[in-house]
Amino acid sequence: MPVALQLTDVLAAVEDVDVVVEDDIAVSEALQALAVFLASILLAVLLRRLLVRALDRDANRHVGLVAGRFLGLLAVGLGVVYALDLLGVQIGPLLGALGVGGIAIAFAAQDMLQNLIAGVMLQIRRPLRLGDQVASGDFEGVVIDVNLRTTVLQTYDGLIVFLPNAEVLKNPIINYTRTPLSRTTLTVGLAYDTDLERARAVLLRACAAADGVADTPAPEVWVEEFGDSSINLAVRWWHPADIASRWRVRSGVAISVKSALDQAGMTIPFPQRVLWSGEQD
Repeated sequence: MPVALQLTDVLAAVEDVDVVVEDDIAVSEALQALAVFLASILLAVLLRRLLVRALDRDANRHVGLVAGRFLGLLAVGLGVVYALDLLGVQIGPLLGALGVGGIAIAFAAQDMLQNLIAGVMLQIRRPLRLGDQVASGDFEGVVIDVNLRTTVLQTYDGLIVFLPNAEVLKNPIINYTRTPLSRTTLTVGLAYDTDLERARAVLLRACAAADGVADTPAPEVWVEEFGDSSINLAVRWWHPADIASRWRVRSGVAISVKSALDQAGMTIPFPQRVLWSGEQD
């Protein structure tokens, strides 16, 4: 029943529209409308190029590109409205007949405008640039585009992720490319009978010898905790912040540490559990 009522309301709204097109469309009017539409497209392209040249002199800055895309869409939209007017199409009654559809379009435009403003703010503040390795929310990857609505990342697994500009601006942004060095920690468990001072010296030498470990700040080794089966030591070092270096250096440190511990006769114990069934005679 509600669906039938809604359909009746729509039909009534359509009947209230006197005429959508006033008269038959002449060939000259159609040609004029086509010319206006093509001119709006050319204007959109021209605006985009002018804004890119004026604002994006830095190759990594794309304020002009984002603003040009928005103004280009606006120019084409106005061109379409003017072309329809030349054809005698009454835009007002037509929009009135759309009803709920017009409200939906308004909400969609609001979301687009919010993301556009966020995209421009991202370009002005420049927390990220094309080619930067960043993390935003639950996603990490390389920035490959910032457009009207989204920031586009290519993840390290090769996936393309489209993040709304407004969400990127709201969330913390970690830029690995802008940071020259970052620190990584590797936990190493040793047997309880290990000489800890000697173990720290062995681990420090092994970590410093790994390729990619920075000399300054120097590597550190600290006793972290007494675990269930081992005494855990935290091996900490600095390295280039990009993701590839993080994994490469971490692997190199792990290999160097394992080799040094084997040569020193120090054991990385397997998990152990003692079962006790009560007092024994």
